Amino acid sequence: MAKITLKDLRHSYVKSPSQEDDWALKQVDMEWSDGGAYALLGPSGCGKTTLLNIISGLVTPSEGQVLFGEEDVTRLPTDQRNIAQVFQFPVIYDTMTVYENLAFPLKNRGVAAGPIDQKVRQIAAMLDLDSMLNRRASGLTADEKQKISLGRGLVREDVNAIMFDEPLTVIDPHLKWLLRSKLKELHQQVGATMIYVTHDQTEALTFADQVVVMYEGAVVQFGTPVELFEKPGHTFVGHFIGSPGMNVLSCRVEGGKPFLKDQAVEISEPVTPPSDAKTLEVGVRPEFVSFAEEGSDSGLPVEIVKVADAGRYSIVETRFEGQAVKLLQPEGKPLPSGQARLRFDPAFTQLYADGWMVR
Repeated sequence: MAKITLKDLRHSYVKSPSQEDDWALKQVDMEWSDGGAYALLGPSGCGKTTLLNIISGLVTPSEGQVLFGEEDVTRLPTDQRNIAQVFQFPVIYDTMTVYENLAFPLKNRGVAAGPIDQKVRQIAAMLDLDSMLNRRASGLTADEKQKISLGRGLVREDVNAIMFDEPLTVIDPHLKWLLRSKLKELHQQVGATMIYVTHDQTEALTFADQVVVMYEGAVVQFGTPVELFEKPGHTFVGHFIGSPGMNVLSCRVEGGKPFLKDQAVEISEPVTPPSDAKTLEVGVRPEFVSFAEEGSDSGLPVEIVKVADAGRYSIVETRFEGQAVKLLQPEGKPLPSGQARLRFDPAFTQLYADGWMVR
């Protein structure tokens, strides 16, 4: 296992990049601790697989360095980086049994038969494969084959890192939840450095201790699931994480305080946006918006336009001066009729300049 450091990393698939859009991966400087569980999260084409492939050695970066511990591995091929990889689709040997598939990475490294058997059976039990160890892989379902592929990545203990590239795509929804729990459990047991690439926020937030959110080739935030939810560093993070996503409302700033039209918005402390900012916006998640007490003359005046029942709460859509503001109303709590006023929790209300949080 190893600490992974990324220094001044950039990559372009264009031979001579000359403009910002030519870079598939914009500059990344980051350090991942030995034994951590990390996720690379973002939509298709955001650069997360490029970054994973640079770390694994499948792609050599145009600029910058990749270090495992103190060793510069930027130019080393994949087979010299001592990593394990699990891909989106199963990579196994159909002619082998499940046991032989799981044992293969260890046999290939000269591990003795006794430790191989112990480790294979441990991983098989964790992945519910122990009842089919003697079956040939060719007759198994796609779900079962991908579980073998996961097991092959997890069976080794000597790796610098284990990398998962959207490994649950072919798994049915119920089994996805079980496997995510198993991976988290295994990480806690063996302490291997794990990097998990996904476009699914639920997978990322339930698996990882820290999440790297990527957008258009750039890292827009690196933090814990709680930090990403409570303090989105970029409006994209607010939109992409959470359902419904964060409310983002155009505003102006006077005296360190945002205003929506003539209505002041309370925030935790005064802010000074950059003088050259093209757009200023207030961001607040629906979870941190509530109705003011009936009859109150404070708060943002809105009109209720839509209510959707989501079980334990309702998603209420309101409108202020043409801008939508959503909030969550607990089940059984009555709604105001027509006109109402909203209160934003100042501790979780942020100002954004050109998409970035003003700190």
